[in-house]
Amino acid sequence: MLRWWRHSATMTGEPVQHLYIHVPFCARRCSYCDFSISVRSVTPVASYVESVALEIARHDSTDWKLDTIYLGGGTPSRLGAGVGEVLRIVRDRATVAPNAEVTIEANPDDVTIESAAGWVAAGVNRVSLGGQSFDPDVLAWMHRTHSAEQIETAFRTLREAGIANISLDLIFALPETLRRDWSADLDRALGLEPEHVSLYGLTVESHTPLGRWRDRGEVIEAPEERYETEFMMAHNRLGAAGFEHYEVSNFARAGRRSRHNSSYWTGVPYAAMGPSAHSFDGHIRSWNVAAHADWEKRLRAGETVIAGSEELTEENRLSERVYLGLRTTDGLRATDTEIQLARPWLEAGWAELTNRTIVLTATGFLRLDALAASLTLAGSR
Repeated sequence: MLRWWRHSATMTGEPVQHLYIHVPFCARRCSYCDFSISVRSVTPVASYVESVALEIARHDSTDWKLDTIYLGGGTPSRLGAGVGEVLRIVRDRATVAPNAEVTIEANPDDVTIESAAGWVAAGVNRVSLGGQSFDPDVLAWMHRTHSAEQIETAFRTLREAGIANISLDLIFALPETLRRDWSADLDRALGLEPEHVSLYGLTVESHTPLGRWRDRGEVIEAPEERYETEFMMAHNRLGAAGFEHYEVSNFARAGRRSRHNSSYWTGVPYAAMGPSAHSFDGHIRSWNVAAHADWEKRLRAGETVIAGSEELTEENRLSERVYLGLRTTDGLRATDTEIQLARPWLEAGWAELTNRTIVLTATGFLRLDALAASLTLAGSR
């Protein structure tokens, strides 16, 4: 039986400290996107804000002590001033720490002097800017709605508004036919001097425009060799510029790791709202219905918006402990058996062992899945 709402405290008895809010709206679906989004020419800000208020009212959130809030999407920046309204609703019903990390994802073409100033006034202190590439042809191929110049303009505008913590997203390992200059993109990204960079190798999902292009033979995915070459180029270039490669896809300057995303990687509980949002109370993982219209309809009808839930088994916990441990430079605190199984990785230079903690190197990150599967299989026997 699905629960009507999630509790104020986690299964460990500790109050919720991390909150994710999914904002599904986009002006256009990117060619590679397989997320739960709602493409709208006009964003229904008022009805969305009302729905968030209805959903948070189902939580006993007065005991929440939030250290991070993350508005992801979709494109949260399309809410404009609605970002402030959503955060006000949260602050009215929960305690937000004075030094909380409050992040919104933004597209460059949504960033104006007015919108950025409004976000700062509402308490936003971190922006994840979706640039993806500085190549005009690549941006058009991706169905992005902004230009390369708008990335740089948005970045300067955010700085002028007082955002001192900006993360920049880039996608690598694109099809060879695009002739994308990955080195040039890294140059322009570093020239902006962000505090954080997230890099994602292009993944072709079946139910996307890109998936259909591949199935028709119009697109050939990048070979593994080029994926590795571009990944290592980024690792070396960003490392030389002072960034720590602290998680498979993420790089940060000192003290600028994403506190919110790090909560996922350390396996701590978190709450979430919005269509398709996933919550975890330390024992049970649950997720909301994916479609925006269905989510709103259920809220207004007084029905549950939870589409499903699962209780983590011991095998689930083992798998997550191994995988989440290996994907960051905090590493995996290993058993004798795990250390023995990791010997080939240690000898190949794909991992290092310090105080019984296995930490993958950059080349090891590229082989994470294989080691994680091996350790999980051994632990489940």
